[in-house]
Amino acid sequence: MIESHDPPIAGSRGPAERRSYLVGLVGKDIQRSKSPRLHEREAQELGMHLLYQLVDLSTLGRGVDALEEVLASAELMGFAGLNVTHPCKQAVIPLLHELSDEARAIGAVNTVQFLDGRRRGFNTDSSGFADSFRRGLPGAPLGRVLQIGAGGAGAATAYAMLKLGTARLDIYDTVSGRAADLVDNLSRFFDPSRLAVAKDPQEALADAEGLVHATPTGMREHPGLPLPAGALHGGLWVAEIVYFPLETQLLKTAAALGCRTLNGGGMAVFQAATAFEIFTGRKVDRERMLRHFRDMPED
Repeated sequence: MIESHDPPIAGSRGPAERRSYLVGLVGKDIQRSKSPRLHEREAQELGMHLLYQLVDLSTLGRGVDALEEVLASAELMGFAGLNVTHPCKQAVIPLLHELSDEARAIGAVNTVQFLDGRRRGFNTDSSGFADSFRRGLPGAPLGRVLQIGAGGAGAATAYAMLKLGTARLDIYDTVSGRAADLVDNLSRFFDPSRLAVAKDPQEALADAEGLVHATPTGMREHPGLPLPAGALHGGLWVAEIVYFPLETQLLKTAAALGCRTLNGGGMAVFQAATAFEIFTGRKVDRERMLRHFRDMPED
């Protein structure tokens, strides 16, 4: 049975005593991830040695069924932990011994810590998005918000928006039943009247003050808009999780209408910062990590 817990991060026993770390990222199509450079550079700044490896299931020709093998191999080789991305954030949960309270509520894990023979799952996407939102869209109205996307990343952003105080969150997903499943799950932790499934995103957006986009649409591999441009209006703020590229077609279109916008870079950095702290037990300099991220080429 998977236990629920909310352990300390920095200063926890075990990882902080080490000076050298091996960590990584498992997922599909991750060769352009900035995580290796982001983690390794911060470790250098802290006087530590950290090697960050990519375990790309696409390159290996494997699917999510390889997760158990990947986790076992990483433990055997002495990894301190693994970041987890699409399509593994939910599939990894049955393979873990413990979940943080936040990961359990969200139903998705993006960080696995190996410590004392146990696999501990965390979700740093949610806090990363919330930190980025507070920083990039201060004072944004939260009366009614539409979110497009109800997968692993969408579960994290939805949780974050509710924790930030969104009064009404409408969730839309093109995959049948996925939005309803997310609404049902989050209704166990928040007032159900604050959540609803959006059947028509254009209709929901007409009355919304904000839009959260949590799908791959807009990435270079998936160009385009998640909904017709005509559905956007100048009274919106628009928050994006995609950071390849930083300025997606959605953000360009929204900015041209006068919308306040938030790119996915802040979420990428802040979730990585907390994951680093889980892996190593050391506090990072988030402002420094942001500067390093901005200095990195997009390709």
